[in-house]
Amino acid sequence: MGGMDIRLKAKKQVALTTAIQKYLDTRLRSLERLLGSHAELARCEVELGRAAGKKHQSDHMWFAEVHIKAPGGISAYAKNHAASVNAAIDDVKEEVERQLRTAKKVRVTKRKKQGREAKHALRG
Repeated sequence: MGGMDIRLKAKKQVALTTAIQKYLDTRLRSLERLLGSHAELARCEVELGRAAGKKHQSDHMWFAEVHIKAPGGISAYAKNHAASVNAAIDDVKEEVERQLRTAKKVRVTKRKKQGREAKHALRG
């Protein structure tokens, strides 16, 4: 199983340690189950960095941005600032997960509605 194609981009100020890469990979791989059969073909673009502006704003110093695109029109995007890079990753992961769950519910509801309409059409 190859899984989702994760492409990571880091700004100059971020030293991509293996710990950050492993943490990011673990958090984003958990989203694959929401993509279902589309997970193999999905592309996830991630950008990590330090926020521009005042250097002493430690509350929102780091940012993480995630954009997922998958076949079937599935798309999710989130960007967040936090005090640590891990907190920023957690925040965007939760937002993207919420968007994917909503999209999945819409797809299932639409499929059920189409099934009901077909059933009623066959019964005449």
